[in-house]
Amino acid sequence: MTLDQTLSRSTLAGTQAPLCTGSWSDGELTILRGNEAFAYACLDNARHARLQLSFNAEASSDDATRAILLGLEACFAAHEEIQEINLTLPEGFVSPRDLPFLAVSNNEHWAHRSGFYQNPDLWIFHKTSGRLRTGLVEGPNGRDFPLRPPHPSGLCYERYDPVADVVVSFRAVDIDRDLDTFHRWMNDGRVAYFWELAQSKDELRAYLEVLQSKPHTYPLIGCFNGEDAGYFETYWAREDRLGAYYASQAYDRGWHGLIGERKHLGKVKTGAWLRGLTHYLFLDCPLSENIMGEPRVDNAKLLSYADSLAYEKLKEFDFPHKRSALMCCRRDSFFSKVRL
Repeated sequence: MTLDQTLSRSTLAGTQAPLCTGSWSDGELTILRGNEAFAYACLDNARHARLQLSFNAEASSDDATRAILLGLEACFAAHEEIQEINLTLPEGFVSPRDLPFLAVSNNEHWAHRSGFYQNPDLWIFHKTSGRLRTGLVEGPNGRDFPLRPPHPSGLCYERYDPVADVVVSFRAVDIDRDLDTFHRWMNDGRVAYFWELAQSKDELRAYLEVLQSKPHTYPLIGCFNGEDAGYFETYWAREDRLGAYYASQAYDRGWHGLIGERKHLGKVKTGAWLRGLTHYLFLDCPLSENIMGEPRVDNAKLLSYADSLAYEKLKEFDFPHKRSALMCCRRDSFFSKVRL
């Protein structure tokens, strides 16, 4: 994607009257509210990037902050080579402390790519989680763990992926809404081979109800451009069965996933959902340093994507029902190596 191309979509979490990005023209990006120009972001030089914003209307501090976030997202998405941006803040609109990813050097403000993408404000649609109290909950076989937050509901995460040119989103499973689709996916032979859940609707409803009753795990539906595409389970690894097979840490996360709609299979979209899901889990809890996976060792296609998405194979091991590859994505590796 070049500087003069349009960023297809940029979503702003939690905004009732959302701002959105328009198109680049001669290094200037228009930020819109509805069909009206709200602000302009000017990128002086893609090699030594300096971003300056000006507002076309009287703006609140919140709106100015959101416009800055959108401008930075558009710049980083359009220019893979940019790792940091010198940001000129509009006077009187925004405090640097409103942008917690900003660094200060020689009285100038800098946004680093790896820090910007760890800020949840644009992409997370629920409150992030953290340390809820001191002390631990007694866990299985001595694996004590922190108190966990309530499960989210509705839309959880949404972001335009410039690599795949698609909007990736995840929403919490609504059993009544999603059971028919979930049943169809699980009874597809391709999925059933790996998941072993080719069951009736009543059995699958019970399966989802059990998942939603557990504090450490919750299921999601993954979407491309708003269309249901796959099913994913996220969990806190420490108290999960996986926690017994490695030196699990208190805030490690893990996931299982499948693409149910065949038209969404393939390398490009697999990369998109892996980036999106890993990004979501890191954003959801800033205390999480590791995202774990344990796919079957014969899931060659999924394992082939691991290195490009900063997942490292630690070992192979045996669950009672399958032989698995233990995969680990470390926070610093993900945000320094993976293009978002």
